[in-house]
Amino acid sequence: MSAIKYLIEKEFKQIFRNSILPKLIAAYPVMILLIFPWTVSFEVKNIRVNVVDNDKNLLSQRLIGKINASSYFILNGMSPTFDTAFDDIDNGSCDMILEIPQGFDKDLVKENGSTVFIAANAVNGTQGLLGTNYLTRILNNFSAELRAENPSLATRAAAPRIEIVPNYRFNANLDYKSFMLPAFMMLIITLICGILPALNIVIEKETGTIQQINTTPVGKFSFIVAKLIPYWIIGFFILLVSFFLVWGVYGLFPSGNASLILLATVYIIGISGLGLIISNYSETLQQAMFLVMFLILIIILLSGLFSPIAGMPRWATIIAFCNPLSYAAEIMRAIYLKGAGFADVLTPLSRLLLLAIGLNVWAVLSYKKRY
Repeated sequence: MSAIKYLIEKEFKQIFRNSILPKLIAAYPVMILLIFPWTVSFEVKNIRVNVVDNDKNLLSQRLIGKINASSYFILNGMSPTFDTAFDDIDNGSCDMILEIPQGFDKDLVKENGSTVFIAANAVNGTQGLLGTNYLTRILNNFSAELRAENPSLATRAAAPRIEIVPNYRFNANLDYKSFMLPAFMMLIITLICGILPALNIVIEKETGTIQQINTTPVGKFSFIVAKLIPYWIIGFFILLVSFFLVWGVYGLFPSGNASLILLATVYIIGISGLGLIISNYSETLQQAMFLVMFLILIIILLSGLFSPIAGMPRWATIIAFCNPLSYAAEIMRAIYLKGAGFADVLTPLSRLLLLAIGLNVWAVLSYKKRY
């Protein structure tokens, strides 16, 4: 145990001897959690709409005003013809077109209905789909307002209406930041506790200090544990900083038992072990950097952090099943948004624990002590 104590002391001295590294470790969670949640979002807003109003009457103007008042749309302009509006879509200055037909007012009053034409730029499929859905919802609300103001329209309805009242569970305000913040906490741990250990041993190989350790009677297990413990502590520090930052800045607090966020320490242990495995197999710093960036990128993209695992192809779901970040993100989102208890996260936690044990055993076995 005394050997491990001195080795841990050596690791901390190496970390704090670097004037930049401790500052980056402290500043990294603050930078990511203050910037990323506002920029990495699948919410679609400020959709530019061109309106072709062929009717130019009271109700058509009212509909245009309703669209312009929405926070999702920007009234880009009034086009005289559909072809003119389509030119704006073609050159990228417009995202959607709403064409109101001639006789729109008259058809609504006399025929109890009218048709409008929506065209969307679907190069960005998400924006095209969501923009069309948003605009359709505004049209439905507009139709409901007209029926409420004019009961005679409702009595002449051709078919019974079905009113849908949505009930959003776990994230009632549909705030995308609430969904992403628990995952970003795990992302920060992945980048710090995955990359730094991956560069640790390989740096000592290049400087030659690893040879001094190899000539000592320190065993492989003691050496690897001493390498890992500082990063476990750093990861725990990042977790606490992220917890208080998310709470203080965004007001997001776990819906259930807040102490369950400490389960993330299992992920810290696992991802640190993966970093040391990369370092053990690398002979140069450049090789380690390329390898860690390749693996970290796969871990992040195939974890369900940004897109659901269920929507991935079969081969990607198999990789996600072996990905510790997918379980860590699932656990943190369940604790924060669903108020999950220990029993609720037992299945992903068990899988994460098995992966953490396997990675750390691999880290010990893959280290070759050369005299």
